[in-house]
Amino acid sequence: MKQQKIWWQTLAVLAFFLTALFYVDNKYQTPPPYGNSGVITLSGQDLQRNTPVFLIDGWLLTDGRVTDMPTYIGEFSSLQRGDLSVSPHGQAHYQLTLRYDGMPRTVSIDFPRLSFWYTVSLDGMQLARGKGNGRITFVLTAGDHVLTVETSSKAGYYSGMYFPPAISTDSTIQRVGSIQGFAYALAFLLPLALAAFTLFLWRTGGSLNRWFGILCCCYALYMVRYFVFLFAMPAAEYWFLLQNLALYGLCYSVVQLTILASSASSRFRWVKVVLVALPAVLLLLGVLIPVLPWAVFIHGRLTDFYYVFTFCVSVFFAVRQIAEQTWESCYTLAGCTVFGVGLFVNLLFANRFEPIRFFWQFEYCGLFLVILFAAMMVSRNRRILQENEELTNHLEEEVKKRTKEVTQLLKERKAFFSDMAHDLKAPVFATQSFIEAIRKSGVGVDTELRGYLDQAEAKQREMARRLQGLSTINALDRIEGECVRISVKEMLSEIYAAHHGEAEVQSVYFSVKPPRQDAFFVAQQEKLDILFENLIYNALRATPENGSITVSAETVDGKILVTVEDSGCGIPQEELPHIFQRFYVGENNRETGTGLGLYIVHSIVTEMGGTIKVQSAVDKGTQFIMEFPQDI
Repeated sequence: MKQQKIWWQTLAVLAFFLTALFYVDNKYQTPPPYGNSGVITLSGQDLQRNTPVFLIDGWLLTDGRVTDMPTYIGEFSSLQRGDLSVSPHGQAHYQLTLRYDGMPRTVSIDFPRLSFWYTVSLDGMQLARGKGNGRITFVLTAGDHVLTVETSSKAGYYSGMYFPPAISTDSTIQRVGSIQGFAYALAFLLPLALAAFTLFLWRTGGSLNRWFGILCCCYALYMVRYFVFLFAMPAAEYWFLLQNLALYGLCYSVVQLTILASSASSRFRWVKVVLVALPAVLLLLGVLIPVLPWAVFIHGRLTDFYYVFTFCVSVFFAVRQIAEQTWESCYTLAGCTVFGVGLFVNLLFANRFEPIRFFWQFEYCGLFLVILFAAMMVSRNRRILQENEELTNHLEEEVKKRTKEVTQLLKERKAFFSDMAHDLKAPVFATQSFIEAIRKSGVGVDTELRGYLDQAEAKQREMARRLQGLSTINALDRIEGECVRISVKEMLSEIYAAHHGEAEVQSVYFSVKPPRQDAFFVAQQEKLDILFENLIYNALRATPENGSITVSAETVDGKILVTVEDSGCGIPQEELPHIFQRFYVGENNRETGTGLGLYIVHSIVTEMGGTIKVQSAVDKGTQFIMEFPQDI
């Protein structure tokens, strides 16, 4: 019911608008004077009207087949005049006598889209010559004045004088021309602006945006024809081929949009084949018009068939959308109505309508099509944005929910490991006590049992080491202090104050090298202390007497590089890839290491948004190089 209401509303509004247009802005519906038998009688009042007098009736046509044949401008689209055996092109001579009974007045006569070469004369004096649009200005005095227009054409769909000229004062002609020029400029630029806007959506917005952009471009290309003939641009005589191509592209775009909106693009490929193949035949016929006289007739009939076919196809898919109850059906149904009405009036009012100030009826329908599909794209994009917003809100809620669950899970995990480490300490150390008691008693301890005790003691030490590491990790997890802004120079001073005494006791030279200009980064102070305690503790263990440990810092490309370097025993190359792994212990630290110091260092650096790498060689020392983001 809703779609039927929209269809009737669109049809009623469009019918009313086009009917009013036919009577308000139509050269063929202007009041007299009218010409007859080669003469038109003009008065001073006729030339003072706001609307020009259109010289439609009363012309005498002379060409290769007739002499002084009465005709009206627009009666024949070409010099063929229905005879398919003769060429539609050639030379023609139009004559009209201007019988004026008023005061002398300066007037202008505007000739729109004459054949591609023309000559305009008044009383035997040539006033204009060229191609495309023409205009003459002269002083009209009382009496009879013979106006002649000679045309010559070799190509194109139209020939002779097909569009009625207008006579009035120069200001009236200028005003009417300016209004029409502004209207065509607007109708050209608006679709281009819409196409440029959708160009940014072609990659992300799918095929609907792409075909809407093509629809806008085709309509703009069609409307630019006004300026091609107004300024007599090069190749204007062949512009009708591009003009037709633009119309075919517009029709194809309408069908594509309705097909895509009905989600049936993959099942009707034969329709697309016909919609592409037929325009190719039409363009070929357009090229052959100067050679094959009958081609102009076949071209016209096939063009009408193409328009009707595309209309029927678009209506078919619009009806499918109504059955599927898609949200686009309102727009596509209205668009098909506009398209169909445009085709109908184009066929019904052929040679009976030509606009005075604005557009042809079919051009209005094309503009309405662009606006309707623009409204559909706006509605579609708005729906997508609403769906994205709803999805984003839903995702945010899900993220908050999952974050809360993960936070709770982490707390439970920390509590579990803390309780487990606490509960395991007693049995682990009790096992050690039992082993020592068995060794001291010596009762029944033979070689085989001593071996078993050694294995049990080794496993017990490993378990104790793991428990110690677990306790260390739990202690690290419990640190929840706020992040603060750290000065690199102050940090190095504190490191020196905290560790140089211990280094002196071991006869190791300890030094720091601050950057030339202070820098800052963000970290938790307690974790930062743990980081450097682990690195410097490992360096002191690895460095012999008279060795050295240096902590230095510098800024490079907005990053802070902090290096802890020692001259100790170094790390074997095969161990370097594993030193940051949890519970990994090198060969030199099997008895005393927990395998967590460097793991904790790596975790803290990563948590601060930094990176750490190591360079080392046996007996040459080790460098730990950390990179932190600078806080500016």
